[in-house]
Amino acid sequence: MRLIPAAVLALYALPAQSETCPPAPDITGALDTLIADAQAAQTYMAGRDAFYDMRALWSTAPDDWSGELLAIALERIAIADYPGALLGLDELVVYCPHWAEGWNQRAYVRFLQEDYDAALADLDRALALNPRHVAALSGKGLTLMRMGRDDAGDAVLRKAVALHPWLPERGLLDPPAGAPR
Repeated sequence: MRLIPAAVLALYALPAQSETCPPAPDITGALDTLIADAQAAQTYMAGRDAFYDMRALWSTAPDDWSGELLAIALERIAIADYPGALLGLDELVVYCPHWAEGWNQRAYVRFLQEDYDAALADLDRALALNPRHVAALSGKGLTLMRMGRDDAGDAVLRKAVALHPWLPERGLLDPPAGAPR
């Protein structure tokens, strides 16, 4: 069901849940398996499937409220309503500061808005919580490159590609790394 913008803003305006956000699910074992799958993949399609599964894993919300905030923010991102997405993501990182995906998604919106310093700060928070968050590593590499810090961006992107050799961003590396193009 699609919410109209006024309803979205009203939902974001609700006070945070009276209880605190529960701990983020422990995804360590499942992520180990998916990283191994990505590294063993023989084709781009198999590697892509492993990445999609990683995204689903990272998006596993600690509770219903955090999941709802993320879902609405993703709807806002899909229609390029970045201010609307940020409203929900700001609420999400306050409510669930220990969930890496909230920080990663807020960084993505800030990247799209070309607010690279803020994106980088959010990516650092995401990576402090989950150092093997391949999307956050990739995002940090791309953000650093956009900031003109190509060597630092290349180094971070290489860490992402070491975890997932089929990342499309591997084509930005010089010399190339990862799976064949």
